[in-house]
Amino acid sequence: MNDGCAVRAEALEKRYGEKRALDGFDLAVREGTVHGLLGPNGAGKTTAVRVLSTLIRLDGGRATVAGLDVARQAREVRARIGLTGQYAAVDEVLTGRQNLEMFGRLFHLGGRRARLRAAELLERFDLTDAADQGVGGYSGGMRRRLDLAASMILAPAVLFLDEPTTGLDPRSRGEVWESVRDLVAGGTTVLLTTQYLEEADRLASRITVIDQGRAIADDTPDGLKSLVGGDRIEVVVADRADIPRVVKVVARVADGEPDADETELRVHAPVTDRVAALTDVARILQDEDVRVEDLGLRRPSLDDVFLRLTGHRTDTARTKEAAA
Repeated sequence: MNDGCAVRAEALEKRYGEKRALDGFDLAVREGTVHGLLGPNGAGKTTAVRVLSTLIRLDGGRATVAGLDVARQAREVRARIGLTGQYAAVDEVLTGRQNLEMFGRLFHLGGRRARLRAAELLERFDLTDAADQGVGGYSGGMRRRLDLAASMILAPAVLFLDEPTTGLDPRSRGEVWESVRDLVAGGTTVLLTTQYLEEADRLASRITVIDQGRAIADDTPDGLKSLVGGDRIEVVVADRADIPRVVKVVARVADGEPDADETELRVHAPVTDRVAALTDVARILQDEDVRVEDLGLRRPSLDDVFLRLTGHRTDTARTKEAAA
């Protein structure tokens, strides 16, 4: 069942009463890669991670992690994995070094080995200068890197990252991304759940989209984007009343039916001859005296894919819209 996969799940089921959190979920994660798991809240992402990391029992199907069966060999699986949840699990009263030494002792490394491993990880995650400072004074990115270091105490073959950068500022998020890339370069396999589509695009070589407990798509980021199409022309109007006119104009150059978003005052559609389409639309809109806030060409994003597959945008995107 392994065949070069660090994680494989077949027809996983997990029920809570009448609710099916996982309903025939399939997953294959190649060794030495970052594999993204995307889905809206309640789709089953965290449940899948909890099943695969042996925190909860599956109700049906089969899964292996590092070649070990999660149901029959749970203890052996735990010795081969690391898990970082949505919130840092480090102690803010202790220093960074003390935190890692404590985790080392909890993993039965003994005092000397725990100290050596802590020093190695502090250097690996660029925390040596802050090693003897209280974690309460760390930035968000530093805490997250320390949390990642703690999950690497036993150098796991597979690391589960459950929304590791939630709530972090862009700089801290970038620091965590670099740490994840370093881990994979060292041979660790990472299963990443996230609602940040940019995060999945930057880190993952393959992405599975999960909705209602099932995998509804699995491909590379570029492969998923191809589901939406190629280049798209996009027009943002100043006046909502102009949207029907703009739809007609864009339809003249489009390769498909234009989409109109009245909330964002945006009209967009796929095009083949990108330069000619942009020129024609700009000229016609100017001739018809339509006020335009923005006009341009863009490539499809993972957010477009998410919208196409699930019928709505990510929860992160909708939160940003509500705050705007």
